[in-house]
Amino acid sequence: MPELQVLVFSTNLISDVGIDSAGLMHFPYPANTTIIRLPCSSMLRPEWVLLAIKSGFDGVFVAADGSDCPYLKDCTERTAKRVDLAQRILRENGIEPERVKMAAICSVCAEPFANLIKDFIGNLEKIGSVRRGR
Repeated sequence: MPELQVLVFSTNLISDVGIDSAGLMHFPYPANTTIIRLPCSSMLRPEWVLLAIKSGFDGVFVAADGSDCPYLKDCTERTAKRVDLAQRILRENGIEPERVKMAAICSVCAEPFANLIKDFIGNLEKIGSVRRGR
């Protein structure tokens, strides 16, 4: 079975710092992640999640700013609505909605990020690769 691939949407000012710290502090998490940076997690477009899955990523992790967002007071709620819509779009396309996960990652969340990614990939392993049968 091919190694599962995860796309991470991270934010420049908040979650990216925590994710970078996970690497700097040598918290182990699978290296099969690709990170795309956004200014704010609420900028995520649900169609991007479907495109990522159709392009071969097995899952999409949205590292949301949470209450630390410097741009919007309701960033978490906006991001959650976009993730919900992405899950609905996946379901409508016959894809498991569990392939997308959102969690608030702050600038000091290095260890929680590493643990969340490991758990997410563990859950994806139960579902299997989107590339199965290809």
